[in-house]
Amino acid sequence: MPVSPATVLVVEDEFLIRMDVVDQLQTEGFQTLEAGTGQEALHAMEGDGQVDIVFTDVDMPGNVNGIVLAHEVQEKWPSVGIIVTSGQAVISLDALPCGACFFAKPYKMKAIFATIKELLA
Repeated sequence: MPVSPATVLVVEDEFLIRMDVVDQLQTEGFQTLEAGTGQEALHAMEGDGQVDIVFTDVDMPGNVNGIVLAHEVQEKWPSVGIIVTSGQAVISLDALPCGACFFAKPYKMKAIFATIKELLA
């Protein structure tokens, strides 16, 4: 039985950035889901689809930013890998849940792909 590709939930309020990341992930063979806010991401996580990795920006509209989202995901879905990004702030790993990774923007997608593969291993 073939193994289905991993699913990455891309959480980014900037549509063009989200579209670019999704396109590159799909080209690399990953399945993707999208959310424009942390609240949308939580709804997607609660849906029927299996999410393997959450790739989230820190600064988003609403009361669920990327840091809050990362902690919620870790608490409710501990097997899901978490990658947090920001172009505004450098986030200390102490602010993130154990095992989460941080990338400052602009990031290199090859580094993101390698981290996703490490988180899936």
